[in-house]
Amino acid sequence: MRAIASFIATAGGIGFLVKGGGTAAAVVLCIAWYFFPMGYATQALLLAVILAAGTWSATKMETVWEHDSNRIVIDEVAGMMITLAFLPNKGVYIITGCMLFRFFDIVKPLGIRRAELLPRGMGVMADDVLAGIYAHLILWLWAGISDLGI
Repeated sequence: MRAIASFIATAGGIGFLVKGGGTAAAVVLCIAWYFFPMGYATQALLLAVILAAGTWSATKMETVWEHDSNRIVIDEVAGMMITLAFLPNKGVYIITGCMLFRFFDIVKPLGIRRAELLPRGMGVMADDVLAGIYAHLILWLWAGISDLGI
């Protein structure tokens, strides 16, 4: 079980590869999102699976590593998915979304820092979920003005 938890927590090993594992995981997700578009139902289902598996694996692996170890990058995958979910699959939104998400994830304004204080895997995932929500809202407003005719 520990090997599975490690594989999930590191997003298939990305967390082991580079110093900037969080950024690398976000960028890999963006590339996959662009080249393998999904319907909204599939996005919702995959996001639910990633959130559940990420919380479980982060909880499991923080007993081996420290809390919110830089090796755990599944939270960045989840946050990036939230950022891009249910929006037009356009390169400009994906690139802007990645920059917005990383900004919110690194700077941690608007209660994001407090979210990571939640216990175990919930805290690992919560700050990235919130960063993804903030980035998504900005993209949603932009897409609404630009593409959705709001």
